[in-house]
Amino acid sequence: MIVVTGGAGFIGSNLVRGLNARGRTDVVVVDDLRDGHKFVNLVDCEIADYFDRDAFVERLEAGAHARPDAIFHQGACAVTTEWDGRYMLDNNYRYSVRLLEYCLANEVPLIYASSAAVYGASKVFKESERGVERPLNVYGYSKLLFDRYVRGHLARARSQVAGLRYFNVYGPGEAHKGAMASVAFHLQRQIAESGEARLFEGSGGYAAGEQRRDFVYVGDVVSVNVWLLEHPRVSGIFNVGTGTGASFNDVARAIIAVRGKGRIRYIPFPPELKASYQSFTEADVSALRAAGYSAPFKDVRAGIESYLSALGPSP
Repeated sequence: MIVVTGGAGFIGSNLVRGLNARGRTDVVVVDDLRDGHKFVNLVDCEIADYFDRDAFVERLEAGAHARPDAIFHQGACAVTTEWDGRYMLDNNYRYSVRLLEYCLANEVPLIYASSAAVYGASKVFKESERGVERPLNVYGYSKLLFDRYVRGHLARARSQVAGLRYFNVYGPGEAHKGAMASVAFHLQRQIAESGEARLFEGSGGYAAGEQRRDFVYVGDVVSVNVWLLEHPRVSGIFNVGTGTGASFNDVARAIIAVRGKGRIRYIPFPPELKASYQSFTEADVSALRAAGYSAPFKDVRAGIESYLSALGPSP
């Protein structure tokens, strides 16, 4: 049995499909479905059972749940504009600590989602570098705090513990995220609805639309997770991105090229975002490569083609 927390969410549901494709249907999904719209992500998934997030961790700690083969912990509050620190730390940090302590005590592999938000204002994106983790919001801090807790307990781990610092993930299954959905999601929708992609004017020393992020396709993220399941001796914290930043212009142009229509319009940069906006991210994936992961990552054009193909024809 494999557990996927956040299994009804964007990355979690894609991971469930990835496990299904490899013959694993003994998947237990854990999530919080107070937002019931996420159910659509599970309709085409083969799962063995479903548990609410709170009920599941309580069953684990009480010994009322069978020992999993592995836990993929993808569940979190990923709303970067949420400033309720008490809620964020309880949801993202304390819950993760409870899962980790169970996994350490029972020698269950734990593969969990961290985030490139831990780097924040940094210009260096390397897991082993001290002083480069500078989160700009409490979401990023909640992820960093758990990464640091993991680092402090890895020495006593007798089973796999692997944290994945996801960069800007995009792909099918993210519609429920609303404002927190990827740039690619919003731009393809804007082009479908109005014929134009709206990008920010220059900011942070970058020209209009030239702010750069490491955009990584969700299928590649799934591949890294599954590879770790297949390599249980690999532990540590790893960046997951393409290793190359691409501009917002690049994303918009890829969508326009694939759809065969659209144009770009630049809009004023929102003043309220200036203090908490990452104008540049680019994953250093050397640690992941050194651990043995050798599969290529899709560039923006190839990833956008896969994404739009999954979405189907534009209206």
